[in-house]
Amino acid sequence: MNRDNVSAVAMAIAVIAIIVGFGIYFNSPSLNKASSSSQQQLEKVVSAATTTNGTIKTIKLDKAQFLQIDKSQFQKAPEFAQIAGYINTPSSAPLTLASLKGKVVLVDFWTYSCINCIRTLPHLNDWYQRYADKGFVIVGVHSPEFEFEKNYDNVKAAVQKLGIKFPVILDSNHGTWNAYGNMYWPRDYLVDTQGYIRHDHIGEGDYNTTESAIQSLLAEGAALNGMKDISFNTAKSTTTINRSSLAFVDLTKQITPEIYLGYSFARAPLGNPQNFQPDQTIPYSIPPNTSFNPDIVYLDGLWKNNPDNMELQSNTGHIVLTYNARAVNIVAGGHGQQGIVTEDGATKILNNSLGKDLTQDGKFVLDGQRLYNLALYNNYGSHSIIINVSGKGFQLYTFTFG
Repeated sequence: MNRDNVSAVAMAIAVIAIIVGFGIYFNSPSLNKASSSSQQQLEKVVSAATTTNGTIKTIKLDKAQFLQIDKSQFQKAPEFAQIAGYINTPSSAPLTLASLKGKVVLVDFWTYSCINCIRTLPHLNDWYQRYADKGFVIVGVHSPEFEFEKNYDNVKAAVQKLGIKFPVILDSNHGTWNAYGNMYWPRDYLVDTQGYIRHDHIGEGDYNTTESAIQSLLAEGAALNGMKDISFNTAKSTTTINRSSLAFVDLTKQITPEIYLGYSFARAPLGNPQNFQPDQTIPYSIPPNTSFNPDIVYLDGLWKNNPDNMELQSNTGHIVLTYNARAVNIVAGGHGQQGIVTEDGATKILNNSLGKDLTQDGKFVLDGQRLYNLALYNNYGSHSIIINVSGKGFQLYTFTFG
């Protein structure tokens, strides 16, 4: 990531902490009052023409009514720009927004190490499979937060691991991100069949509203195409996420916000008195009887201060954090380095809090730069975590929570 992009991302991070770190979302920030009124007009037309029989929702279509909707206040969706690669397209062929005209398109800005983005994926996959035959498509715009997320093979492996079904385009230099004026992960723009942005949603949650907007725009597109009605099966209109799943989050809970490491990205100091020291290798230590402040990372060992991560230079190191959440994850990098996790002062992590990336004895081995889930409880609460690391080169980018 070039220096300009790093600065832009770093500026956005403080806002992201408020938007997604605390589970808050916003609807339609790019839509002005007049365009919102036009969108409400569409929703009224659809609502008045809708009948339900069991799980089948049918909308009677009157082309004349849909033609009355004023679109002059809506923005045209920008074309995808500076795309570095394509995944889940036929033969990895290029994909343009212009080629999708006539379809309803959800443009989803995401990045593969973002837990907030990961938690939206079950809903996106469900919508993609549910509405594809009605003229709906999702394009995942992968705009990297970290340098390692530019790598095509890394993104392709993540797409496969996460089970993403829809096309993904690599916005490695943030050309499309900048074209849309975006500042957030995740962010979803709904584009109608004529290329206008009709719905804009930042962050997680409010999935019913987004799905309703998808249905309304599909109905509008069908009407303008001369169809007399359109039906949707609403039996599973919203994906149900199991509480034991990493994708589950209760947005009403107070959760520790994302914690960034590295001197350029950090929003909060280290608990160690040495704090961050740009490009320096520092011997950090945790004095006995330290009183650990919540939501602050403490380090032990020899660590190099990189712009977007802390990199272990000694053979062993320790990381301590007290947090409030149900799940705790790290974005980390390396190959072969190991970690042993203990929670709440226990000598061994308990099975009821065992993270998805841990073995039964609380160990994990780094296999690349990605998100690792280290603890997953049934309920929310305050906990402490100790990560005992062995292996020079362990890179710690962020802590994220759910």
